Amino acid sequence: MTLRRTLTAVATAAVMALLPNAAQAAESYPDPRPITGQQIIHDPTVIHLKSGGYVAYSTGGIIGARLSKDGKQWDDSGNAFAEPPSWWYEYNNTGDPWAPDISYRAGKYWLYYAVSSWGTNHSAIGVATSSSGLPGTWTDHGKVFSSERTDHWNAIDPALIKADGKLWMSFGSYWTGIRMVELNPATGKAVEDTTVHHLATRPDVPYAVEGPYIVKHGRHYYLFASYDACCSGVNSTYKIKVGRSTDIKGPYVDSTGKPMLEGGGDLLLEGHGRFIGTGGQSVFKDKGEDWLAYHYYDAEDNGTPKLGLNRLGWSRDGWPVLK
Repeated sequence: MTLRRTLTAVATAAVMALLPNAAQAAESYPDPRPITGQQIIHDPTVIHLKSGGYVAYSTGGIIGARLSKDGKQWDDSGNAFAEPPSWWYEYNNTGDPWAPDISYRAGKYWLYYAVSSWGTNHSAIGVATSSSGLPGTWTDHGKVFSSERTDHWNAIDPALIKADGKLWMSFGSYWTGIRMVELNPATGKAVEDTTVHHLATRPDVPYAVEGPYIVKHGRHYYLFASYDACCSGVNSTYKIKVGRSTDIKGPYVDSTGKPMLEGGGDLLLEGHGRFIGTGGQSVFKDKGEDWLAYHYYDAEDNGTPKLGLNRLGWSRDGWPVLK
């Protein structure tokens, strides 16, 4: 790095430090970590396996899988399931699940996923378990929670978090936005007569917010969500916003204090350069560090959806910053 570039970087950092957690300017968004091998992915969820190495599951196939020894070289590794469970066809006539979430709890891996069809909220979230987390080893346990056309939410895009001694699942896509329910830790399914908490929305139809993911850092819970239009290649406008709360149930607010239930949210990452439509995010820990996994559409490869990985740091006032 030249002296001029060093001074410019220092000056930029100084200006950013004076702003109230201003979103990173487009020119300052870091590029994703360089990776090789099978990069094509959509709605990734990643975990560092207890046995070593990494697995990423995603939308596509019967929950498509990729394995990596070092987090840099990724190999296509088939699917979570050999065949779709029969109950999926009630919600999707092709047996095509979406947006999985993997976690490790109580000595086993848990894989949550959604089954639905485009443009409807006749949807359901399912769960499977595995002792190894590897593709082909999952046992499905059926439906966790569902939504119908009369509901004001859409039961897709699940993500789990344990908080205050309870297990919670956030979810949602359009249909008034992001919701959350409590789960039974033993079964991994929604508790009986669960309250459906409302966490985030947009002020106007079609309420284009989805794909929630909540993490705990310090005394705050951070709600990451994808906003605007997915799934249109280089025409996608997907972006990631974040808010925080001291209570898992909210209210979640951005750095200006605007609630996410009123359209608030700090911009964390949006399209820049060849990396278009960044979203479908999740967060995972690796060697004590937080990492953001997401997909983007590669403008230099005909809009192919690919895996983005960035280290997730935290500012002095406790807001996430991409590295």
